Amino acid sequence: MLMSAGLHLNMIRVHIIKVFSEDGVGKVVEVPANMTARDVCQFLVYKNHCLDDNCWSLVEHHSLLGLERCLEDHELVVPVQACMSPESKFLFRKNYAKYEFFRNPLNFFPEQMVAWCQETNGSIPQSQLLQNFLNSSSCPEIQGFLYMKETGRKSWKKLYMFLRRSGLYYSTKGMSKEPRHLQLLLDLEESNVFTVTTGRKMHNAPTDYQFCIKPSKGRTEQKELKMLCAEDEQSRTCWMTAFRLLKFGILLYQNYKSPHQRKTAISNFTTPVRSVSENSLVAMDFSGRTGRVIDNPVEAQSAAMEEGHTWRKRSQRMNVLGSPSPLHPSPLSSVIHRTQLWFHGRIMREESHRMITQQGQVDGLFLLRDSQSNPKAFVLTLFPNKHSIHTALLAVQTAIFFCFCFFLLSC
Repeated sequence: MLMSAGLHLNMIRVHIIKVFSEDGVGKVVEVPANMTARDVCQFLVYKNHCLDDNCWSLVEHHSLLGLERCLEDHELVVPVQACMSPESKFLFRKNYAKYEFFRNPLNFFPEQMVAWCQETNGSIPQSQLLQNFLNSSSCPEIQGFLYMKETGRKSWKKLYMFLRRSGLYYSTKGMSKEPRHLQLLLDLEESNVFTVTTGRKMHNAPTDYQFCIKPSKGRTEQKELKMLCAEDEQSRTCWMTAFRLLKFGILLYQNYKSPHQRKTAISNFTTPVRSVSENSLVAMDFSGRTGRVIDNPVEAQSAAMEEGHTWRKRSQRMNVLGSPSPLHPSPLSSVIHRTQLWFHGRIMREESHRMITQQGQVDGLFLLRDSQSNPKAFVLTLFPNKHSIHTALLAVQTAIFFCFCFFLLSC
């Protein structure tokens, strides 16, 4: 009997993880060994009173390596944490692009980069593209030139590569895909694909479109990383999306179609209700001469949902124009905000507080300014519940915020 009780306690053993929002606030969460990334996100959505639009992600962030990736919804969180260094952390943030390739696959897979493996000797109809990726018996591959950083050196080598279910290969002879000319670089099952968060100068990269393949087992040193670089944003997005599809296959589609299939850890949760202070943290309508706080919760929720629609429209427009992917900040989003009345440039924290106070200390007032500590970030100053709050905004967050404000202006 004692043995059975001991086994049961071992089975329900909980682990401690700490998850940070992008303003730097951390939340300690107790999780069982079988808790997935989606379970953690659902828990945090409930605790933080967020709008549950299935766009939230748990991000594995490695500050020393300059890498991060969104965990797949089905991934177990505890094993991932076990392979993270003490300096690494989990982030909780929105990712509208997580499953966008299911909605608009042609935007993610340029025709010239997709082909059948040599054994099938055919071409992939675009209408059947995703089915071929999800079907384990089919054999699609991604092909094209990539730069690879040479181990222990700052130099990069341009190679013709092939991404298949069996792994990532490069050709030792030009663009040849004959078996005798293909060299296996890595196995997909034992690796994960990461976005590089540091600039191109750190690795002396030939372009801005870096990504990295990192071993998924154990803590990784810099020399074990496979640093890769694409020619443009579209091809980088193609390689990274194909990596996820070829590795996880039908699991990704199940995650996309069944966002609430696992609620064991949150089965007793009720629909989150916004507190009084959170109801004051709503957007403002600047269509008139003075700002108007949106008090109607239905209108506020509608505006929040429109945030995702705005992102998707911008994504489609940028693909038509051949602009960089909205996954990364564009030159337009880095300058257009400077024409808005709510942007005040490089003013100090004290000055922003003074300006908010002079406007009458109305709940919902806000302004945006450049960050003094991070040249690539901004600070949003809010006035909820009769006191000011200063919140740091990273580039992606800021772009979403701009879209949200522009939507209100157009109403």
